[in-house]
Amino acid sequence: MAELRGPDVPAKALDARALAALAANPGCARRAVLDGAGVDKARLASALGAPSAFGQSQFALTRGNAFEAKVKADGGAELLRLTHARLDPGATAPEGAAVPDLTAHGPEGRTARTALALREATRAGGWTLLDHPMLALDVAGSLAFLEPDAVVVHPDGSWSVVEIKSFPLLDGSADPAKVGAAARQAAVYVLALEEVAARLGAQEHTPAPVVRHRILLVCPKDFSNLPAGSAVDVRKQRGVTARQLARLTRIEEIAGALPEGLCFAPDRDAEELTAAVEAVPATYAPECLSACELAFHCRERSRAQGAVTRLGRPLRAELGGLSTVEDVLAAARGETGDPDDPAVAALRRAAALRAEALTDAAHREVAPCP
Repeated sequence: MAELRGPDVPAKALDARALAALAANPGCARRAVLDGAGVDKARLASALGAPSAFGQSQFALTRGNAFEAKVKADGGAELLRLTHARLDPGATAPEGAAVPDLTAHGPEGRTARTALALREATRAGGWTLLDHPMLALDVAGSLAFLEPDAVVVHPDGSWSVVEIKSFPLLDGSADPAKVGAAARQAAVYVLALEEVAARLGAQEHTPAPVVRHRILLVCPKDFSNLPAGSAVDVRKQRGVTARQLARLTRIEEIAGALPEGLCFAPDRDAEELTAAVEAVPATYAPECLSACELAFHCRERSRAQGAVTRLGRPLRAELGGLSTVEDVLAAARGETGDPDDPAVAALRRAAALRAEALTDAAHREVAPCP
Protein backbone atom coordinates (compact mmCIF):
# COMPACT_ATOMS: atom_id res chain seq x y z
CA MET A 1 0.00 0.00 0.00
CA ALA A 2 2.87 2.40 0.80
CA GLU A 3 4.44 1.69 -2.61
CA LEU A 4 1.15 2.47 -4.35
CA ARG A 5 0.75 5.91 -2.80
CA GLY A 6 4.48 6.73 -2.89
CA PRO A 7 7.15 5.98 -0.27
CA ASP A 8 7.32 9.56 1.03
CA VAL A 9 3.60 10.34 0.79
CA PRO A 10 1.64 10.17 4.07
CA ALA A 11 -1.51 8.05 4.05
CA LYS A 12 -4.87 9.80 4.00
CA ALA A 13 -7.11 8.19 6.59
CA LEU A 14 -10.48 6.79 5.60
CA ASP A 15 -13.46 8.36 7.32
CA ALA A 16 -17.06 7.25 7.66
CA ARG A 17 -18.20 9.44 4.76
CA ALA A 18 -15.65 7.81 2.45
CA LEU A 19 -16.62 4.33 3.66
CA ALA A 20 -20.30 5.03 3.06
CA ALA A 21 -19.47 6.18 -0.49
CA LEU A 22 -17.24 3.14 -1.03
CA ALA A 23 -19.99 0.82 0.16
CA ALA A 24 -22.44 2.51 -2.22
CA ASN A 25 -20.21 1.52 -5.16
CA PRO A 26 -18.58 -1.78 -4.15
CA GLY A 27 -17.77 -2.74 -7.74
CA CYS A 28 -15.28 0.11 -8.17
CA ALA A 29 -11.84 -1.47 -7.77
CA ARG A 30 -10.19 1.90 -8.42
CA ARG A 31 -11.72 3.55 -5.38
CA ALA A 32 -11.11 0.47 -3.21
CA VAL A 33 -7.39 0.44 -4.05
CA LEU A 34 -6.89 4.20 -3.74
CA ASP A 35 -8.76 4.41 -0.43
CA GLY A 36 -7.07 1.27 0.91
CA ALA A 37 -3.64 2.66 0.03
CA GLY A 38 -4.44 6.00 1.65
CA VAL A 39 -4.06 7.96 -1.59
CA ASP A 40 -5.24 11.58 -1.43
CA LYS A 41 -7.74 11.46 -4.30
CA ALA A 42 -8.24 15.24 -4.35
CA ARG A 43 -4.51 15.83 -5.00
CA LEU A 44 -4.48 12.99 -7.52
CA ALA A 45 -7.46 14.47 -9.39
CA SER A 46 -5.73 17.85 -9.58
CA ALA A 47 -2.53 16.22 -10.87
CA LEU A 48 -4.58 14.47 -13.56
CA GLY A 49 -6.01 17.79 -14.71
CA ALA A 50 -9.54 17.03 -13.52
CA PRO A 51 -9.86 18.78 -10.13
CA SER A 52 -12.99 17.99 -8.21
CA ALA A 53 -15.37 20.35 -6.48
CA PHE A 54 -16.29 17.54 -4.08
CA GLY A 55 -16.06 18.35 -0.38
CA GLN A 56 -17.15 21.02 2.07
CA SER A 57 -16.16 24.66 1.79
CA GLN A 58 -13.96 26.21 4.46
CA PHE A 59 -16.89 28.39 5.52
CA ALA A 60 -19.10 25.32 6.04
CA LEU A 61 -16.36 23.58 8.04
CA THR A 62 -15.87 26.63 10.27
CA ARG A 63 -19.61 27.00 10.83
CA GLY A 64 -19.95 23.29 11.60
CA ASN A 65 -17.07 23.34 14.10
CA ALA A 66 -18.54 26.38 15.88
CA PHE A 67 -21.96 24.72 16.13
CA GLU A 68 -20.45 21.48 17.42
CA ALA A 69 -18.53 23.37 20.10
CA LYS A 70 -21.79 25.06 21.18
CA VAL A 71 -23.60 21.70 21.40
CA LYS A 72 -20.82 20.16 23.53
CA ALA A 73 -20.33 23.14 25.85
CA ASP A 74 -20.66 22.71 29.62
CA GLY A 75 -19.63 19.07 29.54
CA GLY A 76 -22.14 18.23 26.81
CA ALA A 77 -25.13 19.13 28.99
CA GLU A 78 -27.33 20.14 26.03
CA LEU A 79 -26.28 17.16 23.96
CA LEU A 80 -27.09 14.77 26.80
CA ARG A 81 -30.43 16.49 27.37
CA LEU A 82 -31.33 15.97 23.71
CA THR A 83 -30.18 12.34 23.88
CA HIS A 84 -32.39 11.74 26.93
CA ALA A 85 -35.39 13.47 25.35
CA ARG A 86 -35.16 11.89 21.90
CA LEU A 87 -33.65 8.44 22.49
CA ASP A 88 -34.20 7.42 26.13
CA PRO A 89 -36.93 9.46 27.86
CA GLY A 90 -37.62 6.65 30.32
CA ALA A 91 -34.14 6.82 31.84
CA THR A 92 -33.12 9.10 34.68
CA ALA A 93 -32.28 12.64 33.58
CA PRO A 94 -28.56 13.14 32.90
CA GLU A 95 -26.92 15.16 35.66
CA GLY A 96 -23.18 15.34 36.11
CA ALA A 97 -22.43 12.87 33.31
CA ALA A 98 -18.91 11.48 32.96
CA VAL A 99 -16.76 12.76 30.09
CA PRO A 100 -13.64 10.54 30.01
CA ASP A 101 -10.33 11.69 28.56
CA LEU A 102 -9.73 9.81 25.30
CA THR A 103 -6.31 11.23 24.40
CA ALA A 104 -3.65 8.70 23.46
CA HIS A 105 -0.75 8.34 21.04
CA GLY A 106 -1.75 7.54 17.46
CA PRO A 107 -5.02 6.12 16.14
CA GLU A 108 -4.29 2.66 17.55
CA GLY A 109 -3.78 4.12 21.02
CA ARG A 110 -6.95 6.21 20.78
CA THR A 111 -8.91 3.17 19.60
CA ALA A 112 -7.73 1.15 22.60
CA ARG A 113 -8.48 4.05 24.96
CA THR A 114 -11.99 4.38 23.52
CA ALA A 115 -12.66 0.65 24.02
CA LEU A 116 -11.47 0.91 27.64
CA ALA A 117 -13.67 3.96 28.27
CA LEU A 118 -16.69 2.17 26.80
CA ARG A 119 -16.08 -0.84 29.03
CA GLU A 120 -15.73 1.31 32.17
CA ALA A 121 -18.82 3.37 31.33
CA THR A 122 -20.90 0.24 30.67
CA ARG A 123 -19.89 -1.21 34.03
CA ALA A 124 -20.47 2.02 35.95
CA GLY A 125 -24.00 2.76 34.74
CA GLY A 126 -25.22 6.32 34.49
CA TRP A 127 -24.68 8.67 31.58
CA THR A 128 -21.30 8.96 29.87
CA LEU A 129 -20.34 11.16 26.91
CA LEU A 130 -17.42 10.13 24.70
CA ASP A 131 -16.30 13.19 22.75
CA HIS A 132 -14.71 12.24 19.41
CA PRO A 133 -13.92 8.61 20.24
CA MET A 134 -11.80 6.57 17.83
CA LEU A 135 -13.17 3.35 16.33
CA ALA A 136 -11.60 0.83 13.96
CA LEU A 137 -13.33 -1.12 11.20
CA ASP A 138 -11.83 -3.73 8.89
CA VAL A 139 -12.66 -2.89 5.27
CA ALA A 140 -11.60 -5.41 2.62
CA GLY A 141 -8.48 -6.30 4.60
CA SER A 142 -7.53 -2.69 5.37
CA LEU A 143 -8.12 -1.13 8.80
CA ALA A 144 -10.02 2.16 8.78
CA PHE A 145 -10.02 4.44 11.82
CA LEU A 146 -13.26 6.35 12.35
CA GLU A 147 -14.08 9.33 14.55
CA PRO A 148 -17.76 9.97 15.25
CA ASP A 149 -18.78 13.31 16.72
CA ALA A 150 -19.84 11.61 19.94
CA VAL A 151 -20.99 8.34 21.48
CA VAL A 152 -23.29 8.30 24.51
CA VAL A 153 -23.45 5.44 26.99
CA HIS A 154 -26.91 5.19 28.58
CA PRO A 155 -27.61 4.16 32.19
CA ASP A 156 -28.72 0.72 30.99
CA GLY A 157 -25.31 0.17 29.34
CA SER A 158 -26.46 0.65 25.75
CA TRP A 159 -24.54 2.86 23.31
CA SER A 160 -25.80 5.53 20.91
CA VAL A 161 -24.10 7.39 18.07
CA VAL A 162 -24.50 11.17 17.88
CA GLU A 163 -24.12 13.04 14.57
CA ILE A 164 -23.82 16.84 14.67
CA LYS A 165 -24.52 18.63 11.38
CA SER A 166 -24.75 22.30 10.45
CA PHE A 167 -27.74 22.04 8.08
CA PRO A 168 -30.96 23.28 9.72
CA LEU A 169 -34.03 21.52 11.02
CA LEU A 170 -36.91 23.62 9.66
CA ASP A 171 -40.20 23.03 11.49
CA GLY A 172 -38.82 19.75 12.80
CA SER A 173 -37.64 18.34 9.45
CA ALA A 174 -34.52 18.68 7.31
CA ASP A 175 -33.41 18.12 3.73
CA PRO A 176 -34.06 14.38 3.12
CA ALA A 177 -30.90 14.01 1.01
CA LYS A 178 -28.73 15.47 3.76
CA VAL A 179 -30.44 13.38 6.44
CA GLY A 180 -29.91 10.28 4.30
CA ALA A 181 -26.21 11.05 3.92
CA ALA A 182 -25.90 11.57 7.69
CA ALA A 183 -27.72 8.27 8.31
CA ARG A 184 -25.36 6.37 5.98
CA GLN A 185 -22.38 7.91 7.74
CA ALA A 186 -23.78 7.05 11.17
CA ALA A 187 -24.46 3.48 10.03
CA VAL A 188 -20.71 3.02 9.53
CA TYR A 189 -20.12 4.13 13.13
CA VAL A 190 -22.81 1.71 14.32
CA LEU A 191 -21.06 -1.17 12.54
CA ALA A 192 -17.73 -0.24 14.13
CA LEU A 193 -19.31 0.05 17.59
CA GLU A 194 -20.91 -3.37 17.17
CA GLU A 195 -17.47 -4.86 16.62
CA VAL A 196 -16.21 -3.18 19.81
CA ALA A 197 -19.25 -4.45 21.72
CA ALA A 198 -18.74 -8.01 20.43
CA ARG A 199 -15.08 -8.01 21.51
CA LEU A 200 -16.01 -6.58 24.92
CA GLY A 201 -18.65 -9.26 25.45
CA ALA A 202 -16.19 -12.01 24.48
CA GLN A 203 -13.55 -10.65 26.86
CA GLU A 204 -15.97 -10.31 29.77
CA HIS A 205 -17.83 -13.57 28.98
CA THR A 206 -21.05 -11.58 29.16
CA PRO A 207 -23.66 -10.52 26.61
CA ALA A 208 -22.32 -7.81 24.33
CA PRO A 209 -23.55 -4.26 25.08
CA VAL A 210 -26.42 -3.14 22.90
CA VAL A 211 -25.61 -0.64 20.14
CA ARG A 212 -28.78 1.31 19.46
CA HIS A 213 -29.89 1.61 15.84
CA ARG A 214 -31.61 4.95 16.48
CA ILE A 215 -28.99 7.67 16.36
CA LEU A 216 -29.29 11.26 17.51
CA LEU A 217 -29.00 13.85 14.75
CA VAL A 218 -28.32 17.32 16.14
CA CYS A 219 -28.82 20.35 13.86
CA PRO A 220 -29.52 24.08 14.24
CA LYS A 221 -33.19 24.82 14.89
CA ASP A 222 -34.86 26.76 12.09
CA PHE A 223 -32.69 29.81 11.29
CA SER A 224 -31.10 30.10 14.73
CA ASN A 225 -27.93 28.58 16.15
CA LEU A 226 -29.85 26.74 18.86
CA PRO A 227 -29.40 22.94 18.77
CA ALA A 228 -32.35 20.67 18.03
CA GLY A 229 -32.31 16.88 18.10
CA SER A 230 -34.00 14.24 16.00
CA ALA A 231 -33.94 10.46 16.33
CA VAL A 232 -33.04 8.71 13.06
CA ASP A 233 -33.43 4.97 12.59
CA VAL A 234 -30.40 3.69 10.64
CA ARG A 235 -31.24 -0.04 10.55
CA LYS A 236 -31.79 0.03 6.80
CA GLN A 237 -28.58 1.95 6.11
CA ARG A 238 -26.67 -0.28 8.51
CA GLY A 239 -27.85 -3.44 6.76
CA VAL A 240 -27.11 -2.11 3.27
CA THR A 241 -23.65 -0.86 4.29
CA ALA A 242 -22.77 -4.15 5.98
CA ARG A 243 -23.74 -6.14 2.88
CA GLN A 244 -21.88 -3.84 0.51
CA LEU A 245 -18.71 -3.79 2.62
CA ALA A 246 -18.81 -7.59 2.78
CA ARG A 247 -18.97 -7.69 -1.04
CA LEU A 248 -15.82 -5.64 -1.47
CA THR A 249 -12.99 -7.65 -2.96
CA ARG A 250 -10.03 -7.75 -0.61
CA ILE A 251 -7.64 -4.98 -1.53
CA GLU A 252 -4.68 -7.38 -1.55
CA GLU A 253 -6.34 -9.38 -4.34
CA ILE A 254 -6.90 -6.27 -6.47
CA ALA A 255 -3.40 -4.93 -5.80
CA GLY A 256 -1.85 -8.30 -6.64
CA ALA A 257 -3.24 -8.10 -10.18
CA LEU A 258 -1.82 -4.62 -10.83
CA PRO A 259 1.36 -4.01 -12.86
CA GLU A 260 4.56 -4.04 -10.82
CA GLY A 261 5.90 -0.62 -9.86
CA LEU A 262 2.52 1.09 -10.11
CA CYS A 263 2.49 4.35 -8.12
CA PHE A 264 -0.07 7.13 -7.57
CA ALA A 265 2.29 9.70 -6.03
CA PRO A 266 0.89 13.13 -7.02
CA ASP A 267 4.35 14.52 -7.86
CA ARG A 268 4.62 12.29 -10.96
CA ASP A 269 3.79 13.66 -14.39
CA ALA A 270 0.19 13.61 -15.60
CA GLU A 271 0.81 11.04 -18.34
CA GLU A 272 2.34 8.53 -15.92
CA LEU A 273 -0.42 9.12 -13.37
CA THR A 274 -3.10 8.69 -16.02
CA ALA A 275 -1.63 5.34 -17.04
CA ALA A 276 -1.47 4.25 -13.39
CA VAL A 277 -5.08 5.21 -12.73
CA GLU A 278 -6.30 3.54 -15.93
CA ALA A 279 -4.55 0.31 -14.87
CA VAL A 280 -7.18 -0.08 -12.13
CA PRO A 281 -10.74 -0.73 -13.41
CA ALA A 282 -13.42 1.72 -12.33
CA THR A 283 -17.21 1.59 -12.21
CA TYR A 284 -18.41 5.13 -12.82
CA ALA A 285 -21.98 6.27 -12.19
CA PRO A 286 -23.48 9.78 -11.93
CA GLU A 287 -23.77 9.33 -8.15
CA CYS A 288 -19.95 9.43 -7.98
CA LEU A 289 -20.06 13.19 -8.64
CA SER A 290 -21.27 13.79 -5.08
CA ALA A 291 -19.10 11.15 -3.42
CA CYS A 292 -15.68 10.80 -5.08
CA GLU A 293 -12.90 13.24 -5.85
CA LEU A 294 -11.98 11.37 -9.05
CA ALA A 295 -15.49 11.57 -10.47
CA PHE A 296 -14.71 14.18 -13.15
CA HIS A 297 -11.77 12.15 -14.46
CA CYS A 298 -13.76 8.92 -14.50
CA ARG A 299 -16.71 10.65 -16.18
CA GLU A 300 -14.50 11.86 -19.03
CA ARG A 301 -13.12 8.34 -19.53
CA SER A 302 -16.60 6.85 -19.36
CA ARG A 303 -17.82 9.26 -22.02
CA ALA A 304 -14.84 8.50 -24.25
CA GLN A 305 -15.54 4.77 -23.96
CA GLY A 306 -19.27 5.20 -24.57
CA ALA A 307 -20.11 3.34 -21.37
CA VAL A 308 -23.81 3.24 -20.49
CA THR A 309 -23.07 3.44 -16.75
CA ARG A 310 -22.59 7.19 -17.17
CA LEU A 311 -26.33 7.36 -17.81
CA GLY A 312 -27.14 5.81 -14.43
CA ARG A 313 -27.11 2.42 -12.72
CA PRO A 314 -30.86 1.72 -13.24
CA LEU A 315 -30.47 2.06 -17.03
CA ARG A 316 -27.32 -0.08 -16.95
CA ALA A 317 -29.24 -2.81 -15.13
CA GLU A 318 -32.04 -2.70 -17.71
CA LEU A 319 -29.63 -3.19 -20.63
CA GLY A 320 -28.18 -6.50 -19.47
CA GLY A 321 -25.04 -7.41 -21.42
CA LEU A 322 -25.09 -4.24 -23.55
CA SER A 323 -22.36 -2.16 -21.92
CA THR A 324 -21.72 0.62 -24.46
CA VAL A 325 -23.92 3.15 -26.23
CA GLU A 326 -22.69 1.79 -29.57
CA ASP A 327 -23.85 -1.73 -28.60
CA VAL A 328 -27.24 -0.37 -27.56
CA LEU A 329 -27.78 1.53 -30.82
CA ALA A 330 -26.63 -1.43 -32.93
CA ALA A 331 -29.04 -3.72 -31.10
CA ALA A 332 -31.88 -1.22 -31.56
CA ARG A 333 -31.21 -1.05 -35.32
CA GLY A 334 -31.22 -4.84 -35.57
CA GLU A 335 -27.55 -5.07 -36.54
CA THR A 336 -26.44 -7.10 -33.50
CA GLY A 337 -27.93 -8.85 -30.51
CA ASP A 338 -30.08 -11.88 -29.82
CA PRO A 339 -33.74 -11.19 -30.69
CA ASP A 340 -34.78 -13.41 -27.77
CA ASP A 341 -32.88 -11.20 -25.31
CA PRO A 342 -35.54 -9.11 -23.48
CA ALA A 343 -33.30 -6.02 -23.52
CA VAL A 344 -32.67 -6.34 -27.27
CA ALA A 345 -36.36 -6.96 -27.96
CA ALA A 346 -37.36 -3.89 -25.92
CA LEU A 347 -34.81 -1.72 -27.73
CA ARG A 348 -36.03 -2.82 -31.16
CA ARG A 349 -39.64 -2.23 -30.16
CA ALA A 350 -38.72 1.26 -28.87
CA ALA A 351 -36.82 1.99 -32.11
CA ALA A 352 -39.81 0.92 -34.19
CA LEU A 353 -42.17 3.13 -32.17
CA ARG A 354 -39.79 6.06 -32.52
CA ALA A 355 -39.54 5.60 -36.28
CA GLU A 356 -43.33 5.36 -36.54
CA ALA A 357 -43.79 8.53 -34.48
CA LEU A 358 -41.25 10.46 -36.57
CA THR A 359 -42.90 9.30 -39.81
CA ASP A 360 -46.35 10.41 -38.62
CA ALA A 361 -44.93 13.78 -37.56
CA ALA A 362 -43.29 14.27 -40.96
CA HIS A 363 -46.56 13.45 -42.75
CA ARG A 364 -48.46 15.98 -40.64
CA GLU A 365 -45.91 18.69 -41.44
CA VAL A 366 -46.20 18.24 -45.24
CA ALA A 367 -49.94 17.66 -45.38
CA PRO A 368 -51.77 20.52 -47.26
CA CYS A 369 -54.19 22.72 -45.36
CA PRO A 370 -57.88 21.87 -46.01
